[in-house]
Amino acid sequence: MNRLPDIKSMDEIELIDFISSIGEKKFRAEQIYGWLHNKLVNSFEEMKNLSNTLKEKLRENAYIPNIEILDIKKSNDGTEKYLFELEDGQAIETVLMTYKHGNSVCISSQAGCRMGCKFCASGINGLVRNLTPAEMLEQIYAVERASELPVSNIVVMGTGEPFDNYENLIKFIRIINSKNGKNIGQRNITVSTCGIVPKIYDFADLHLGVNLAISLHAPNDEIRQSLMPIVNKYTYEELMGACDYYIKKTNRRITFEYSLIKGVNDSKDDAYILAGKLKGMLCHVNLIPMNKVDEKPYEKSEDKSIKLFKDVLDSKKITTTIRRSLGDDVDAACGQLRKTYSSRKS
Repeated sequence: MNRLPDIKSMDEIELIDFISSIGEKKFRAEQIYGWLHNKLVNSFEEMKNLSNTLKEKLRENAYIPNIEILDIKKSNDGTEKYLFELEDGQAIETVLMTYKHGNSVCISSQAGCRMGCKFCASGINGLVRNLTPAEMLEQIYAVERASELPVSNIVVMGTGEPFDNYENLIKFIRIINSKNGKNIGQRNITVSTCGIVPKIYDFADLHLGVNLAISLHAPNDEIRQSLMPIVNKYTYEELMGACDYYIKKTNRRITFEYSLIKGVNDSKDDAYILAGKLKGMLCHVNLIPMNKVDEKPYEKSEDKSIKLFKDVLDSKKITTTIRRSLGDDVDAACGQLRKTYSSRKS
């Protein structure tokens, strides 16, 4: 990878400092920032209001990282899955979902994942490395360029555990939210974590307007431990304590993601136990009929079990929805994204 400073990963303050360090006026930083994050250019040559002398100076002192589209798979429901190659040859997947209310992009935060959740494709080959802020941003920018559709919502739920790449995640949020860039509102950004407890406290203390989703997937430690190794580090009680802190600190609702797996976590008793754990909490439960992963032995719950599970939570006044599966015919649904490779198109 290039050893020069990555100018696309710089926030506005860092960019001003960088521009000053090469002997240029501060207003140039605002121009360059707008080219990178508003007009979405891929090179210094495209920055038309900069002199040739300044462009040459920028090329000598910084670089603009880019990612390459290797493949686009289109689902019957309109969802599009993008396979990107990073500059070091690693590959990640990103999903574009179109809705009447706007277009959402699900991005990856790492190449691979080390969380090891038993039902998820993302961690099959382990973690290779964290993504830079630029690599997270560029997933959105590249999708916009290719699809010619404006992105209004972002979910950080692709490959990787966002809180395992915490500093880069926060910088990504600040850049994508900047009024001089894409200016995507924090309330239109959702970050999902499997439950890295210390980072939930840190995230709460930042007082961001970002939505927080917790990958829960079980009503207690026993079942959760069979599915998610994170339980060996942070117990259910510790996780719930962090969630309570987050809600009190931010006065924002938490979404609990719950994949329903046949015969594992989808019984009526499981639903009652979960309702008891969440009683009185400012939260929303998003039930996800498990999407098939070829390498995993688990199966989706039966429709009657899914309905019964929701009915129990509803009866206990727990706000609950059943997520509509999008893109599962091209392995673009929840839990199906992975660090993978595909042959280049000829």
